[in-house]
Amino acid sequence: MPVSGPDLSVRFATGAEDILAAQRLRYQVFVAECGGDGTTVDHELQIERDRFDPYCDHLLLMDESRPKSDQIVGAYRLMSQKGAESAGQYYSETEFDLGPLIGSGRKLLELGRTCLRPEYRGGTAMYALWSALARYVDEQDVEILFGAASFSGTDTRALAQPLSYLHHHHLAPPELRVAARGAQAVVIDVIDKTELDRRAAITSTPALIKGYLRIGGFVGQGAWVDRDFNTTDICMLLDTRVRSTRQAIYRSPRGDS
Repeated sequence: MPVSGPDLSVRFATGAEDILAAQRLRYQVFVAECGGDGTTVDHELQIERDRFDPYCDHLLLMDESRPKSDQIVGAYRLMSQKGAESAGQYYSETEFDLGPLIGSGRKLLELGRTCLRPEYRGGTAMYALWSALARYVDEQDVEILFGAASFSGTDTRALAQPLSYLHHHHLAPPELRVAARGAQAVVIDVIDKTELDRRAAITSTPALIKGYLRIGGFVGQGAWVDRDFNTTDICMLLDTRVRSTRQAIYRSPRGDS
């Protein structure tokens, strides 16, 4: 059963110690659990970090019933436009051409490095994180939320059903349609719309991606194969000016199926 209860709380990281704890959690999820590796991974310290961390706000899910040194059980990394300017780019620009978003003149917020301990998935934990994110979006008057979202594995043939389904049913409008870039970019419309197995496609789509879709999310063009992290990434987008999407943001995407 997923963990839930009154001991869960959410706050932003307030210093290096908090960020280090988030990086340890990322190691546990992305490396130890999912098989990731690469230049951002420090196996000796058991942390996952990159050059963008200092320019981001780190939203932390806490379980205060745990020992004080081990209370961070979930994390979200948020990069504002100001943060991206200081870093020189958004993290997602390493995988996707964000020209349509950056050129739109609208206020952007990049979401990334979302992770939860396994026992907190599927309960109220993601709701708590998302509710805090919704307040942040409202306070900062963010118009477009975006970021890389991942399928486990790099065999795009095995992911053909869900990827093709996303392309045919949830492709972003042209004015917001970012595209995967570079040698690791792959097309995702490999199965004709008439030949899709909808049930298989939805069943094999990660819960977080389904959560974004439920509240009106779109995907960019193509996917990016991240062999270091052992994932296939798509770019998710949410337009908060769309009334139904804005209303749904405050109801939170479920992470339970």
